[in-house]
Amino acid sequence: MIKSELVQKLADENPNLFHRDIERIVSIVFQEISDALARGDRVELRGFGAFSVKHRPARTGRNPRSGEAVQIEEKWAPFFKAGKELRDRLNGEGRFTEGAVAPPPGTPEPF
Repeated sequence: MIKSELVQKLADENPNLFHRDIERIVSIVFQEISDALARGDRVELRGFGAFSVKHRPARTGRNPRSGEAVQIEEKWAPFFKAGKELRDRLNGEGRFTEGAVAPPPGTPEPF
């Protein structure tokens, strides 16, 4: 699902709200999550999961083409940990319900 699909779904479920207001609300929520992560804060959405930032220290890597050693700078990366309710929904009874797409036949189960 992309942002415009989310906005459309919310608009369909809330006909009393203007489309532009829903777009603004969704943008504000995403912006606040981004701002909190940029400050180093953790964002938890109960039943869904938690967003946080992880530090990746500087290290020496390899250029896959030449095999040459390359210095990789330290960086901060966003990290998402799914909540228990989301994990249970993905792995339990609610799996592949209406609107969900099942994996192709023969696809191995994820670990």
